[in-house]
Amino acid sequence: MNDDFLSRLPKAELHLHIEGTLEPELMFALAERNGVTLPYASIEAARKAYDFSDLQSFLDLYYQGMSVLVSAQDFEDLAMDYFRRAAAEGVVHVELHVDPQAHRSRGVTLDQVMTGLTAACARARTELDLSSAMILAFLRDQPAEDAMQLLEDAQPYLQHFSAVGLDSAEQGNPPSKFREVFARARELGLERVAHAGEEGPPSYIREALDELQVCRIDHGVRAIEDIELVERLADEGTVLTVCPLSNVRLKVVEQLEHHSLPALIDAGLVVTINSDDPAYFGGGMRENFAACQKAFGWSDETLTWLASNAIEAAFMDDARREELRQRLLNL
Repeated sequence: MNDDFLSRLPKAELHLHIEGTLEPELMFALAERNGVTLPYASIEAARKAYDFSDLQSFLDLYYQGMSVLVSAQDFEDLAMDYFRRAAAEGVVHVELHVDPQAHRSRGVTLDQVMTGLTAACARARTELDLSSAMILAFLRDQPAEDAMQLLEDAQPYLQHFSAVGLDSAEQGNPPSKFREVFARARELGLERVAHAGEEGPPSYIREALDELQVCRIDHGVRAIEDIELVERLADEGTVLTVCPLSNVRLKVVEQLEHHSLPALIDAGLVVTINSDDPAYFGGGMRENFAACQKAFGWSDETLTWLASNAIEAAFMDDARREELRQRLLNL
């Protein structure tokens, strides 16, 4: 395995939850800063807690860790901590899912969240040559009315968002629940993406396409269970933002070698590789690419193709896209 190549490969990350980049070291530092008591005796004890049986058990810990994020400075520190790690492993563009509902329910304002994150995005472009985009994510296990209220409240910040998304507990929360919210986002000129086909059935992927009119499916790995759906995704060129190590940690698949990724690629789908919540799921972009190369025997050419897919599908301006295309060509 060519670790040097994996580090040099210019990678765009399209599926990342910024709250899921919170490493235990920073969690403890922010807890001390903000007077938050954590249920862990040490950083090592927190790391040991990062072992999940399913999506819901992960989400329980995820929201618990989020409690240390209070001020705009906390959000800036969180994002910069991730951006530095990502840039060091060859990530050149990051698209952040942001979950304001999870913060507003704790009394943290949208302005605090956005002030910190926009400051970090600006710094990352200047200090690290790392571009970014933000996705306003709705918590699907909360009422659609709450999502609509967030979308309306977010209008002063819409210039910072490229798209809206749908995340959190998938089971029992079909995409159709958010039909009106996504229609409103479309009116406001925002692109749409949605988590579907991770724990939920392939029918949720169809709903996301038909009811929400999304341009990308986050995860989508259960599409392989529906041949007609696979053919549709291939014909329409719908991008899947697959998160391999996340799928293993959350028991979507028992081990990476059993993942549907090779079959999805063989079927002609536009696949990208992403880390999802790297602090919780065993590593960032380089680790995900390396794990797939080992599990599936992928060549450097396949990895380059995957990186190209992400650059082409990313929410970025034409000049930046062309710059990253050239970097890929000049490897």
